[in-house]
Amino acid sequence: MDKTKTDSNFELPPLRRLDDFLLEYARFQIPNFKDLDKWGNRVVNNLLYYQTNYFSMFVIIFLIVGLIHPVKMFVGMIAMTVILGGFAYVSTEGRLIHQFKQQYPGVGIIGIILAACFATYTLGSLLVFLLGILLPFTVIFVHASLRLRNIKNKLANKIEGIGLARTPMGIFLEHLDVRSTSLRFLKYTIKTQD
Repeated sequence: MDKTKTDSNFELPPLRRLDDFLLEYARFQIPNFKDLDKWGNRVVNNLLYYQTNYFSMFVIIFLIVGLIHPVKMFVGMIAMTVILGGFAYVSTEGRLIHQFKQQYPGVGIIGIILAACFATYTLGSLLVFLLGILLPFTVIFVHASLRLRNIKNKLANKIEGIGLARTPMGIFLEHLDVRSTSLRFLKYTIKTQD
């Protein structure tokens, strides 16, 4: 298949019913931790099938944490941006900073002390922000691990694996090279037949 054909088939999967996702028709079981391939396959396939539900759940949990602690969430976002921006600047301009520290050692020490004070002062806000990001990922992973697959789930994942439908989660997992072996094998056999 050529790239334009697969890109034109990009689609957002529908929001699955709450009965199927969580309530009446949902079946849950603790995965077999000794069979990591089967557990990983279940997680990947559930991520593909319920991706719109998972995205909605992520946004809802993030907003709930943000509404409970709005100021800490905002300060945490700013602090994380400043810290990541500082690391990016230091990593790209490392030679200039090293020369500056050699010429003015007192300013370098004061800068390190100020950075440590800033990180300490905003630590609570950083933790709230990280909770707002990591809690939804944890809930999604637990649901994807415990939710047993049904016929609709298996059929939708086979269609995604063949390449008839391209979804955001499918593309993301493909870039991470996390797709299950069976889906990769199906895609390879279709390409070789063309």
